[in-house]
Amino acid sequence: MRARLVERASDGDESAFAELVDLDGDRCYAIAWRILRDAERAQDAVQQAVLLAWRELPRLRDPERFEVWLHRLVVNACYEEYRRYRRWSANVRTLPVDGPAARDETVSIDERDALQRAFERLTPEHRAVVVLHHHAGHPLASIAEVTGVPVGTVKSRLHYATRLLRESLAPDRVESQKVRPA
Repeated sequence: MRARLVERASDGDESAFAELVDLDGDRCYAIAWRILRDAERAQDAVQQAVLLAWRELPRLRDPERFEVWLHRLVVNACYEEYRRYRRWSANVRTLPVDGPAARDETVSIDERDALQRAFERLTPEHRAVVVLHHHAGHPLASIAEVTGVPVGTVKSRLHYATRLLRESLAPDRVESQKVRPA
């Protein structure tokens, strides 16, 4: 069904493309938010990726690869959004107003904050690999295709990111496990 939608959209059918965006839009946003950690920038990245997808769709050779191709566009848009924001924010310091739209009931607020701080220490390239592997469930070969790097680089980035996250969270765990005087 999806391949047929891709073919129709590739021929200029706007309603078919809208259906594809409806099918994949939430997942694209989830990937972008997890890489950028900012709702508005994630929306901007997804919008840029969708616009580029519409423009470049006729060049997609294999309709079965649409989802991986779209995720690659999202990841690249996230990289660009991160670079753009970094240039802009070099002179401006902002305070976060909101957290994620949905609550994560499985993790305490302290653990979520510690994970957020640790995740912010990662580069966008490392975040992308972690998000695509752990959140989107892509295999390493697919992540390599999405990010445009060799599988060995994906493995290295995933290993480095996991190690950095563990190191970043270890002091928080030790601190939270200390017995506090009454």
